[in-house]
Amino acid sequence: MSRRRISIALQKKIREQARYRCGYCLTSETLIGMKMEFEHLIPLAADGETSEENLWLACRRCNEFKATQTHALDAETDTNVALFNPRTQKWHEHFQWSADGTEILGISPNGRASVIALKLNNEIILVSRRLWVSVGWFPPQD
Repeated sequence: MSRRRISIALQKKIREQARYRCGYCLTSETLIGMKMEFEHLIPLAADGETSEENLWLACRRCNEFKATQTHALDAETDTNVALFNPRTQKWHEHFQWSADGTEILGISPNGRASVIALKLNNEIILVSRRLWVSVGWFPPQD
């Protein structure tokens, strides 16, 4: 498969698999009014391929913050660990929502490192999440 081109059929398949939301922060396309980006889990710059196994959806912010990172420091264990992989790992095994539903809390080394590296609780998204929570649109219930 081409290193960059994603066929229409594969785009559709990945969008359905990802349930039209970011694999990291779980924000949905319908909530933000724009399509998610295709994220290379192993970046092209690190010889990642444009294949189903290496693609998932990410919102623009998460995708930009992730950039070419594949690993980050878990401050609790002081260990460099792989970032959360939304294709192969279950979100609820690595993250949970804060009591008010606005912050993503890492509960595993991969989760904690991903929260920091991808800035999953950046100031801008927290403002949006507070609004979404106030009208009952967030956090996702699954």
